[in-house]
Amino acid sequence: MNYLFDTNILLHYVRRSPLKAQIEADFNPTSSRNTVLVSVVSLGEIQSLALQNNWGEQRMKLLAEISKQYLIADINSADVIQRYAEIDAFSQGKLSGRPLGMSARNMTKNDLWIAAVASVLNATLITTDGDFDHLDSIFLKLAHI
Repeated sequence: MNYLFDTNILLHYVRRSPLKAQIEADFNPTSSRNTVLVSVVSLGEIQSLALQNNWGEQRMKLLAEISKQYLIADINSADVIQRYAEIDAFSQGKLSGRPLGMSARNMTKNDLWIAAVASVLNATLITTDGDFDHLDSIFLKLAHI
């Protein structure tokens, strides 16, 4: 199975928080039969957090190791760009033939890219936030922790 880690999940892995152990127990994403993907967008977000919070050498080394362990998913793809547009229009309740069924959901541009990558790669998006909830089972598979 393919899993795409949201930025907040990467943060838990870098911090080695108890949530990391929970994810490993519940999903076993790093087993040999699964593939862990990280969007290039999440790498940019987490590196920005590292700079803003003056991460030390130890944490930066761990981030570099994690970045090497997982497949990095690029956004420079016609399929990803098209899905980004569809998810954005859907989230605003303006995608023809696909009603949102609720008030518009304003997603950050980075979350739109992350969702588009998960959708195109048919990867289950693992996240701790509710920003993607309205897309579950419509554009992507969601594992909300």
